[in-house]
Amino acid sequence: MQGGRPPCRYLVSVRLVIARCQVDYAGRLTAHLPMATRLILIKSDGSVSIHADDRAYKPLNWMSPPCTLVELGPPGPDQSSALNGEPLSALWEVRGRDGDTLQIGLAEVFHDSSHELGVDPGLQKDGVEAHLQALLAAHPEALAPGLSLIRREHPTPIGPVDLLCRDATGAYVAVEIKRRGEIDGAKSHLPVAHWAVEVKRIAGLDAVEQLTRYVELLNRDPQLAPVGGILAAQTIRPQAHTLAKDRGLTCVMVDYDALRGMEPVNPRLF
Repeated sequence: MQGGRPPCRYLVSVRLVIARCQVDYAGRLTAHLPMATRLILIKSDGSVSIHADDRAYKPLNWMSPPCTLVELGPPGPDQSSALNGEPLSALWEVRGRDGDTLQIGLAEVFHDSSHELGVDPGLQKDGVEAHLQALLAAHPEALAPGLSLIRREHPTPIGPVDLLCRDATGAYVAVEIKRRGEIDGAKSHLPVAHWAVEVKRIAGLDAVEQLTRYVELLNRDPQLAPVGGILAAQTIRPQAHTLAKDRGLTCVMVDYDALRGMEPVNPRLF
């Protein structure tokens, strides 16, 4: 190794380098980025990505972790210039676990800094499934007139149902809640004794399958059967209604903003 930093597999900080560079990838295919000014982002998870001043967050090229970055220092006489003849000041090699490589040739470096970001608390979104579940637990009548909550996170052998409710006739309902329903909803007119409610942020095909399994398991309990199912979401696409209808489930579109403005009918400690 010709000077430079030692090989680094895991960093304790994020490193930002702005430099004129050329990049060559070799792996399942080959790709070349000619010399230009770019941002090189080296994250603490080991990933390396090369960015231009466009494309939003998407990099021009990258290496996903785990990978190893080796700073080779000044290039030898046979690698002293880029393809356009611009002198190179350093060569970096990033090697992935499958043997693919990114070779980064640096010319002029404009900025090189490292920053300790600490532990990120994560993105906190308004209206995620947990909040929708809490709102619908406080306002089950928003799903159907006369519906009342029996239990949140009702256990089954394959996981908890979001809400277990009872309708005006005493029937149970299992409810699955999604923020957005895609291929997961249905409309059912079958008479049932109970309903189960499941809550999800985004409803896909798996949500219908999930709710179907919950309802099947709950119907094996003679004290609950017959149990129906409700998929609740802010948006449900037409395909979702079709699939869920075939499963004998009911789709309900919920208004999140309206739910937030409602007072609980029966205030609860939890």
